[in-house]
Amino acid sequence: MTYANSPAGTTTADGDADVTSGLAEGQGPPPAARPRRGKSWWRRPWMAPLGFVTVLFLAFSLPPYFTGDPARARVPQPEGFPAHYPLLVAHVMFASVAMVTCFLQVWPWFRRRHPVAHRYTGRVYVFAGVLPAGLSALVIGARTPFGPMLMVSDVIGAILWLSFTVAGYRMARQRRYAEHRRWMLRSFTSTFSIITNRVWIVVFTIALTPQLDTTFQGNQTWLAWTISGLSGWLGWTVPLLVVEWWLERGNPARRRAKARAATA
Repeated sequence: MTYANSPAGTTTADGDADVTSGLAEGQGPPPAARPRRGKSWWRRPWMAPLGFVTVLFLAFSLPPYFTGDPARARVPQPEGFPAHYPLLVAHVMFASVAMVTCFLQVWPWFRRRHPVAHRYTGRVYVFAGVLPAGLSALVIGARTPFGPMLMVSDVIGAILWLSFTVAGYRMARQRRYAEHRRWMLRSFTSTFSIITNRVWIVVFTIALTPQLDTTFQGNQTWLAWTISGLSGWLGWTVPLLVVEWWLERGNPARRRAKARAATA
């Protein structure tokens, strides 16, 4: 990923000079500080796969919801909740906006060469992407037809997604850019966790389907609830744990403070 919390005048993990951290503490940039020339796009091997996966995922996910036919939705509508389908369509559309703008936000070349567009794209990400998508996710997650295990995961995941995004936006408004990057990295990870969720679905479907007649006593509902629940939880918890490890690993000052506390 792109963002890292780094002290003023150091470089971030993607190789760009980070002079905003010092500004976040109310300091000016060092007199000799100059933004270093960023890496060429082909030297960032993670951008092309991320863009490809994003386009592929949206091309697969969006078409059923353009028809307006609830029968083609990949999530069945719960009984007694007619608002589920329009909320589901709204969630899919707004989340798609979040994914596209998220890709632009983490693209170092775009951020460096087009800072004004980066700021406006960030506002679109927050107000036309995550906030409406997260709020609709709260409602449809609470009424998921795939059991209580997924319901709890969806609700907690949506709350965290909204919280990370609001915190990141507030940090940017306060010009606390180092903290802004940390919070938005968590938000971006939550945005793309839907893709890792689908990977886990495939894994658990392959692993658990042969146990239908034994472990699940032939009950298709129990099997579906188990696959959905496990995939839902691992889809967002594993990426966030990796990001937290990465953020801590990239913060030498915090590592030194922990080392001092451990030896005290």
